[in-house]
Amino acid sequence: MRDDEKILRKLNFMQKCVKYLKSVDAGSNELDTNYELRSAVERNFQLAIECAIDIGEIIISKDGFERPEDYRSVFLTLGRKGIIPEDFAEDLSLAAGFRNALVHIYEDIDTGILYTFLTDRLEDFDEFASHIAQYLSAHS
Repeated sequence: MRDDEKILRKLNFMQKCVKYLKSVDAGSNELDTNYELRSAVERNFQLAIECAIDIGEIIISKDGFERPEDYRSVFLTLGRKGIIPEDFAEDLSLAAGFRNALVHIYEDIDTGILYTFLTDRLEDFDEFASHIAQYLSAHS
């Protein structure tokens, strides 16, 4: 499978996760009390962020950029190389930290932070997808 096809497959799955997250109509209290809802929200965030990281890693490898030290650096590298705007890369790099918390500190996720990401950060995925579509268009 070509790199562009892998990127598109990851983008489509990321957008599926984000579509679910956008459909959630819950307050932070409901996320705190409804275990199944909270689990679904956490998992879809984790998968959406991992898709974005995977896309970044594919582009970094494909274009021969320096290998990032960590997931946060994937987005920062994309910013430095002009794939995404640098200020957006800084903002998006916070998602990598959120992903690490979801994966490694799962027993202690603050539902307030989860709710903030749910209400304030979903557009980041749409913006990321838009920049990646521009990249694919320019490099095909």
